[in-house]
Amino acid sequence: MRALPALLFALLVAAPLLPASSRADTAPKPPRHSKTAGPQAIGTFDDWTAATNKEAGQTVCYAFTRAHASSPAVPGRGDVVLTVTERASGRDAVALSAGFTYAANAAGRLDVDGTGFDLYTAQRSAFARDGHAVAQALGHGKQAVIRTPGPKGAEVADTFSLRGFAPAYAAIVRHCPPGKGTT
Repeated sequence: MRALPALLFALLVAAPLLPASSRADTAPKPPRHSKTAGPQAIGTFDDWTAATNKEAGQTVCYAFTRAHASSPAVPGRGDVVLTVTERASGRDAVALSAGFTYAANAAGRLDVDGTGFDLYTAQRSAFARDGHAVAQALGHGKQAVIRTPGPKGAEVADTFSLRGFAPAYAAIVRHCPPGKGTT
């Protein structure tokens, strides 16, 4: 789990760079084995983006989206990102990068079209206790709302579109099938 916050940070930094630029054909490309290659886009699927990255020699695949609404506004809050990650060693890790630090032992709730799932927190992230069930619900839902305690204890609600989640999820499962972590 320690690597997930670092991956989320890398994701947030690299996300604006994921779509290919119009100069991609003329720019030199780093070798595929380069350790500095960073995240590689799989594709954009409506409101979701799918990508891969190397982590300790393993290919990690993830799909992510940014909140399209948050209430109340939290001054100085960073990006709010919902991510589903596939690894050979762990499937369907669902995480929220909150953009602020949670109080110790805070808990949250993720609702997909009225079906609720428990979250636990660690520093600036919240994680689904049952990632597989959440990923299945995300694939059939229209909207996800995550409610967590804010920096001053007031509840913060972040709303995410699920348009494009199903094909983004299919893409990351295809690129990182179970048991296929080394490349």
